Amino acid sequence: MRKVRLILGDQLNYRHSWYNAVDPHTTYLIMEMKQETGYVWHHAQKLIGFFAAMYNFAAWLQRKGHHVMHWTINDPRNTQHLTQNIAQAMHLCQASRFEYQLPDEYRLDQQLQQWCSAEGIDHQVYDTEHFLTTRDQLANFFGKRTPLMESFYRDMRRRHGILMAGDQPEAGRWNFDADNRSAWKEQAPVPPALLQHHDYSSIWQEIERAGIEHIGDPQAGNFPWPTSRRQSLAALEYFIQYLLPAFGQYQDAMHTRQRNLFHSRLSFALNTKMLSPLEVIEKAEQAYRKGHVPTAAVEGFIRQILGWREYMRGLYWAHMPGFSQLNFFQHSRPLPRWYWTGKTRMNCLRYCITQSLDDAYAHHIQRLMITGNFALLAGTDPAAVDAWYLGIYIDAIEWVEITNTRGMSQFADGGITGTKPYVSSAAYIHRMSNYCQDCYYKHNVKTGKQACPFNSLYWDFFDRHRPLLENNPRIGMVYKTWDKMQPTAKAALLQQAAIYLEQVEQL
Repeated sequence: MRKVRLILGDQLNYRHSWYNAVDPHTTYLIMEMKQETGYVWHHAQKLIGFFAAMYNFAAWLQRKGHHVMHWTINDPRNTQHLTQNIAQAMHLCQASRFEYQLPDEYRLDQQLQQWCSAEGIDHQVYDTEHFLTTRDQLANFFGKRTPLMESFYRDMRRRHGILMAGDQPEAGRWNFDADNRSAWKEQAPVPPALLQHHDYSSIWQEIERAGIEHIGDPQAGNFPWPTSRRQSLAALEYFIQYLLPAFGQYQDAMHTRQRNLFHSRLSFALNTKMLSPLEVIEKAEQAYRKGHVPTAAVEGFIRQILGWREYMRGLYWAHMPGFSQLNFFQHSRPLPRWYWTGKTRMNCLRYCITQSLDDAYAHHIQRLMITGNFALLAGTDPAAVDAWYLGIYIDAIEWVEITNTRGMSQFADGGITGTKPYVSSAAYIHRMSNYCQDCYYKHNVKTGKQACPFNSLYWDFFDRHRPLLENNPRIGMVYKTWDKMQPTAKAALLQQAAIYLEQVEQL
C-alpha cells in the first residue's frame, strides 16, 4: 500500500518514530504554502526560519533514504492550499492511504479532520511525540476545579521526577520566583554573543518572488536563528553554558544595552520540535546537579518549559475554538499604528517594538509588561493584539501565542489563564529597566504635558472596569488606594487618560 505522510512546518521532530525505518512505499510531504503565510502579516524572519527549517528537515530525511516531496513556495505543483496539495500528492504517488501527526493548531486540526471525513480518505493520525502531556491531560487533571498553573506544575515535577529530592522539591521549595526579579545593571555580567549566522538569501528571494507580504528585517544574509537539529543543539549547549547560571536572577530585567540578556531564545527550536522539551529540561537539570547553575535559575527556567508551556497547550485544547472569541472587557480600540513601526515617543515601547521588528523576538517581560501592558491599558481589541503577536514573533504559533496574549496579557478570558490582569504604571518599568532614561515622558509624573501615559492609563483602566475587578482578591489594594485619593487628583488622572486615549497615535 502506497501512502503519503504529511509533515507540517512545526512538526520537525528528528527523533519521531516515523523515521526509524525506511519504507519505499511511503512518501513524506513537506510544503511551503500561502495558506500558512497569509493568515496574518508575518515577520520576514519567521518566514525564512520556517522555510529554512523545513528545507533542512527534508534534506535530512532524504539523506536517511526516505522518499520526500518538498514543495517550495514557487513550485509549479503547489496549489498553496493544504488539502488540495495533499490530494495532488496522493494522486502523483498513486497513494491510497494518508497519515498525519496531530496538528497543534485548532484550525489545521479541523481542516484535516473535515477533509478526511468528507472525502472518505483512508487515514491514520499519530502523536507528534513531543510534549510531556496529551491534549486533554490538563483538563482531566483539574476536572471541574479552577485550573492553577502552580498545582499543575508541581504535579508535573512529581510525575516526571524533575528537580525532586525523593518526594520533596529540590532545596525544599517548589518556586523560587521571588528570587528572580533583579534589574540588570551595567556592572553585572554581560553574556557573550550567540554565534548562529546563516546565509538564506536564496530563500528570501523566493519569498519575495512569491509576493508574500511581511514585516520586519529579514537578516537573510546573516540569519541568527537555528534551523536544524544540529544548530538547535548548539544553541541549547550555548544557553546551558553561558546564560542559564544568571537566567533566574535577571529573567524579568530589561535593558537597552542588552536586548536578550540571559534568555535562551530556544522557543523557535522548541515550537518547531527540532528540540524536545524533555531534553532541554534534562540538560538544565544536569547542569544544576554538577553545580554549574544555582537553584533559583534552574527552577525558574524549568518552570517555563515543564509548567507554563505544557499548561498553555492544555488550556488551548480545553477552550478552543471559543477561546479565540473571548473579550472579557469588551475592548474595541484599534491597535495603534506605531506598533508596526516603533515610532512613538514612549521609549519603552519604541525600544521593544523596534527590537521586535529587528529580531522577530522579545522576551516574556517585554511582551507582557511593555507591549501587552499598554495595549490592555488602552483598551485595545484583543483580536488585533492577537494578530500582532502571532505575526511579529518567530516563535508564535497559535496554541502558545493566543493563550499568552488573549489570556495572560490581555485578560480577555476573564481569568482562565491568569488570576489577575497584568498591568502596571511606569514605576514597574522604571524599576526593571533603563527605558525611562532619556524618555520624552517622565516616569514619576502622573499628569501634565510630559506625564508618562502608563500612569494615568493605569488608574483609568481600574476605574472603568471596577464592576468586573473590584471583587478580585489579588487586586483589592488597588481600589483601596484609589478610594483614598482626593477627588481632584482622581479627576485629573482620568482627564489625562482621556486626552492620551484620544491622541494615542501621537504618543
